Amino acid sequence: MSTTILIWSLMASQLMLVAAMACSAYRILTGPRAQDRVLGVDALYVCGMLLLLTFGIRSGSTIYFEAALIIALLGFVSTAALAKFLMRGEVIE
Repeated sequence: MSTTILIWSLMASQLMLVAAMACSAYRILTGPRAQDRVLGVDALYVCGMLLLLTFGIRSGSTIYFEAALIIALLGFVSTAALAKFLMRGEVIE
């Protein structure tokens, strides 16, 4: 019984994460300003990371968790670099 609930809840969360990724992709494509596009990229990498985590829980493989960690680290650095670029016009001073 509990494995059935886990499988259905993981499937529902994966579908919701895919819908959230579609919404953030729409924001990236139609964002009126650069800040909106950066926010869309930030939401997209977070949703992608969470989708990999749900795949890892569902399959029981640890490679998905390592890939999610790499995506989280690179996404944070890229968001910080884009924010600094939008504020000052250069990334490296």
